[in-house]
Amino acid sequence: MYACDYESPLGRMLLAADGDGLAGAWFYGQRYFARGLEDGEKNVELEAPALAAARRWLDAYFAEERPSAADVPLAPRGTAFQRRVWDALLAIPYGETRTYGELAAALGSSPRAVGSAVGKNPVSVIIPCHRVVGADGSLTGYAGGLDRKCALLELELESTTPAR
Repeated sequence: MYACDYESPLGRMLLAADGDGLAGAWFYGQRYFARGLEDGEKNVELEAPALAAARRWLDAYFAEERPSAADVPLAPRGTAFQRRVWDALLAIPYGETRTYGELAAALGSSPRAVGSAVGKNPVSVIIPCHRVVGADGSLTGYAGGLDRKCALLELELESTTPAR
């Protein structure tokens, strides 16, 4: 496993990759931080291809350039159900949101099960779990903190709103 830090406008992140791709992108201090990485499994390797791709993607995202997640080889570790949920998150367009119920209906599952899988997304920002909101549109649950979720949604909204 290779890892490096990334300094985002919302705080420092840990990026981790293996030979298959990006396995994780976590804000330091977030819930489930570096879950799935064993102690001693992190080697600093700034030139790992997936890490370089993730850094480029995050640079573009925070510059409001709307990068495609397809530009980053993703290899999150999780159950088959979690990976289905994370794939559904990737289908939510930039600047839009979905409710847990809408995702659950699309996946033929319960909102609670979907919420659990969304909350355990190991690739923050790139797999856009911040685009999932409560049934009434309220901001609920984000492992990186609701302040970051709000900032990410505002960044996307600002870059999709035409200038006046």
